[in-house]
Amino acid sequence: MSDYCVNIFGLSQKTHSFNFKIENAFFKIYGTEVVSEGQFLAKVDLDKRETLIEANFDIEGKANLVCDRSLDPFEHAMKINRKMIFKFGEAAEEISDEITIIPQDLQQLDVGQFIYEYIVLEVPMKKIHPRYQSDNEEDENEEGKLIYQSDKSEDAIDPRWEVLKKLK
Repeated sequence: MSDYCVNIFGLSQKTHSFNFKIENAFFKIYGTEVVSEGQFLAKVDLDKRETLIEANFDIEGKANLVCDRSLDPFEHAMKINRKMIFKFGEAAEEISDEITIIPQDLQQLDVGQFIYEYIVLEVPMKKIHPRYQSDNEEDENEEGKLIYQSDKSEDAIDPRWEVLKKLK
């Protein structure tokens, strides 16, 4: 895992850039439940300040997914840009999706875990092969459409309603 760790203890207070090549071995380290294969390039810019580190993650590449409809494998292109703030504190704690507290004496920061999470978050809920994409869009657009329309005009009254009006 040291391939995806950054030594933050010796960093000076300025912006530092790190580049990572993400391949199949990466997913074996961090998890293969959602994505097991892919090729990505990740650029991580760390802006170290006195009380925090601001990290910008730019991740671009393709994940190898399996279609939910046909079980055919396909490549899903992704372009991810996320920001994370690491504040120095007493103990490690996740405050929100964008803010994490890290211990003052932390030597290395594992950016691989964050890269993995950002890739997994970009995987669509419905993994549809591109050849079925147009079919899927038509299905989604049909929701809320009028399925049946009577040929009768609005002025014509159904004779059954006429009988009920007499009961008034």
